[in-house]
Amino acid sequence: MERVSKQNYYLDIAQTVAERSTCMRRMFGAIIVKNDSIISTGYNGAPRGRKNCSDLGICMRDKLNIPRGERYELCRSVHAEANAIIAAPREQMLGATLYMVCVDPKTHTVQAGTSSCMMCKRLVLNAGIKTVVVRDTPDTYREIDVASWIEDDDSLSGVFGY
Repeated sequence: MERVSKQNYYLDIAQTVAERSTCMRRMFGAIIVKNDSIISTGYNGAPRGRKNCSDLGICMRDKLNIPRGERYELCRSVHAEANAIIAAPREQMLGATLYMVCVDPKTHTVQAGTSSCMMCKRLVLNAGIKTVVVRDTPDTYREIDVASWIEDDDSLSGVFGY
């Protein structure tokens, strides 16, 4: 009997966490792992006490036809990575790995090619997380060295003539 790889084991858990998402557009699940122990989990949804899009039956970004990656201030959700970071003590995140999965809310299939937004990249960097692993299919994933987000600073594009 062949065992599931450690990466896919944690990605399977992150995918289950995504099923708690209340976003009508994309369901994300994230878990932070260090030394083979799960430190925290997070999924995307409205802040505590506020109504979720799924409860309201409307996604403002969909209603306004806003493309992916734009106008996040109109979104009610706190992102999965942010929720996982909020729930974890910083000393346990230093050198940890964040596993993330995106699921389509209509088909419940894994969405390939997703990545953290610029704000979540900043949070991951400040948390001291070393690696982000993103699922692309039920069996394949990408491992991202977070240090590359420092070298390839996408927050500078279009600024100061870059």
